[in-house]
Amino acid sequence: MADSRIFGHTTEVISKALNVSARRHNLITGNIANMDTIGYKPADLDFNQTLKRLMGEKEPDYLDKTHPYHLPPDQDEKIAIKGTNSEEVDLYHLDLVNIDTEMMNLMENNLKYRVTTEMLLRKMKILHYSIDEGGK
Repeated sequence: MADSRIFGHTTEVISKALNVSARRHNLITGNIANMDTIGYKPADLDFNQTLKRLMGEKEPDYLDKTHPYHLPPDQDEKIAIKGTNSEEVDLYHLDLVNIDTEMMNLMENNLKYRVTTEMLLRKMKILHYSIDEGGK
């Protein structure tokens, strides 16, 4: 945020909570989209743990390779994907994504996002009221 004296720590927490909700939404919708993909394993993140981690550490100003097989950030050349086509179907891994669970997670995440947005709107109303009443 531009000035912490105006917006405060609460707005920073709300902003990061909205970012975590958006990331979780992308993961859940990815799970639903890949529901029929053979061998796909659903991904999710813990909202509270992720928010605590984000509030505790600063974002880096650079990209760093943490493993020798990671690509550098300025990679422009095409990558060859090597693989073979298989006619086998693993019937035991077709039902890893449960649509009911994913829809419940999506609904819960949507509710958290809406509540967090309402908190941000109320914070802005308080700021607007303070500015408006200070001018009188």
